Amino acid sequence: MTPAQAIAFVVSHGVVLESGAGPVPSLAETIAGGAIRGSWWSHREAKNIFLCTRAVREDADMLVCKLVGGKITYVHRRLWSALVRLADQIDEDRLHSIGEVHTKTGKHKITLNAFPNWVPEAVRREAAMMKASDAAALLPFAINTNTRITKQKHRPSGRID
Repeated sequence: MTPAQAIAFVVSHGVVLESGAGPVPSLAETIAGGAIRGSWWSHREAKNIFLCTRAVREDADMLVCKLVGGKITYVHRRLWSALVRLADQIDEDRLHSIGEVHTKTGKHKITLNAFPNWVPEAVRREAAMMKASDAAALLPFAINTNTRITKQKHRPSGRID
């Protein structure tokens, strides 16, 4: 997958996890071709995953937040109005915009832009005109799902009843 294809993937799905498993697709696992054990940083596709995730994070039409299970989540702009409309039903910390700044020393520093400071006025107007039921239909997993996604522990499949 190329960075442009990664952006198109998020655009087509609307909401995508950067990595991990959940109720929406995972970009890292899609690039890897399946589930990733442990951190994607140690996967053979890590370099490509990094390039693609950074391209998505830098796209002006992507919100990077922790919407789904407290994990890094990409939300395409076409769903921002629905997200804003449902904001009163979602923990506010899941709606903060996450960014990265490159310091003079070359390190990456994470920044947060609190909700609703990042919301453009046009999106606020669209959200105000949207029915809550329509917004919920677009983002059914967002409401009251503030539990963190955890990896499933491997359990033996052979069970005797």
